[in-house]
Amino acid sequence: MTATDRTTPSATAEEEPGYSRRWWVLATMTVCLLVVIMGNTILNVALPTLQRDLGATQGELQWVIDAYILVFAGLLFSWGVVGDRIGRRKVLLIGLAIFALGSVLAAFSSSPVQLIAWRAVMGIGGAAVQPTTLAVITNVFPPGERGRAIGVWAGTAGIAVAGGPLAGGAVLQHFWWGAVFLIGVPVALLGIVAILAVVPESKDPSPGRIDVPGVLLSIVALAGLVYGIIRGGSGRGWATPGVLVPLIGGLLLLILFVWIQRRSSHPALDVSLFRNPAFSAAAAALGLNFFALQGATFYLVYYLQGARGYSPLQSGAALIPVAIGMAFMAPRSARLAERFGAKAVCGSGFVLIALSFTGFQLLDQTSPLWLLLLILSVQGVGMGAVMAPATESIMSVVPREKAGAGAAVNNSVRQVGGALGVAILGSVLAAAYSAHLGTAVNALPAGVRAEAGQSIVGTLEAVSQAQAAGDPEAARAAAGLVEPAREAFVAAMHLTAVGTAAAALIAAVIVLVWLPGRRRVTPSIVARG
Repeated sequence: MTATDRTTPSATAEEEPGYSRRWWVLATMTVCLLVVIMGNTILNVALPTLQRDLGATQGELQWVIDAYILVFAGLLFSWGVVGDRIGRRKVLLIGLAIFALGSVLAAFSSSPVQLIAWRAVMGIGGAAVQPTTLAVITNVFPPGERGRAIGVWAGTAGIAVAGGPLAGGAVLQHFWWGAVFLIGVPVALLGIVAILAVVPESKDPSPGRIDVPGVLLSIVALAGLVYGIIRGGSGRGWATPGVLVPLIGGLLLLILFVWIQRRSSHPALDVSLFRNPAFSAAAAALGLNFFALQGATFYLVYYLQGARGYSPLQSGAALIPVAIGMAFMAPRSARLAERFGAKAVCGSGFVLIALSFTGFQLLDQTSPLWLLLLILSVQGVGMGAVMAPATESIMSVVPREKAGAGAAVNNSVRQVGGALGVAILGSVLAAAYSAHLGTAVNALPAGVRAEAGQSIVGTLEAVSQAQAAGDPEAARAAAGLVEPAREAFVAAMHLTAVGTAAAALIAAVIVLVWLPGRRRVTPSIVARG
């Protein structure tokens, strides 16, 4: 079968054996996926270093993460339509080029604002690459092999989630923080060469137009919502106009976005897909899975480097069990879903996730390393059990020729869930930390108390500055703040982990009620097979 054969799907596409070089295509798609996800997760262990070297505030750090995620989520729909229209191979090449350029510019940022801007550029490229990899896999693999291929795709995402922090920690041991953005550039170039060599072109024979107003509306709505959450959790007060206006405005704009999409002849998001209970439940499952994953990774790095005093490399290595668990379970979960149904597999996965975050209550500054690794392993296995079956549930509802749009929905709920996880859980963590630290922060100079009271890294950095100032009395007073700060952070993390576990239990209920169970095979299908 040639690349041209895949360009215009036929009515019998579901019965075709698949593109002959499909496993090479899958390998290329995993490389592209690694570039984009590691380019994002590699930043996690660098956050404390950024706070020190760039003078970034806690809110700016959250926006360094969310600028990428929000632009990514807002452009997914449009890139999906573009890929279905002009060809997914072309979109992959464009996306990798933009992502690599944004990475280089981010590496040489001189201020938090510049870094936030270039992270947004990276989000433009990532929005083109990540969903398109899934759309290409859906097109080149026949139904009988698609579940396994998506399992490998999901497992690769798991490797990248914790592989990024490990790579970032290794780089920070020897180079400046900007080098973490340069690691993926040669890999992106390798991906471009591989795409040109083995990936066939595919597109929708009846593509739709791009809904530019819809895309812009979704970006503004999500940005307003997350901005309000970040400000509310940063100690400014949830009832203040600076919090309520973006929060309520963002919600209203999201409602308006859905209303417009339902009536548009060329929607950025086909909201009619959500009328299917299985589709909606799978989308909610993915969103809540990444809510927990992204949010937890955000505060785990602060726990490891702040409360336990790990180096960036050590903290990155400590996250390996999450990647191993996801990489091990994701490919197997597709087969388990075929045997027991997506409902049972995803529901069990969320129960494991909830148990892992409940286990966070056992962690403090001196808890044994094996306990942390065990908890994170359970978390990784649970998340791996959710990703592949939920993804397959979404893609099985979408027509093959609309794979780009379906992949865009799949990735948008993942990224929006991740953005809200960082915003909500990061805000809860900051507010709880400030409350537990209380008046102890008064041991620091008045000019640094407000920011130091928002994060443990900010507190420890302020202590170091006070000790370096040359005033022995102020240095002694500041040094006495280290232990209370670590205790306050652990207490805040315990509270935040309870919220994360609650989100996982809510997700378990959703999938157990609405996700389909084991598929029954009819005799007629068996006869045809």
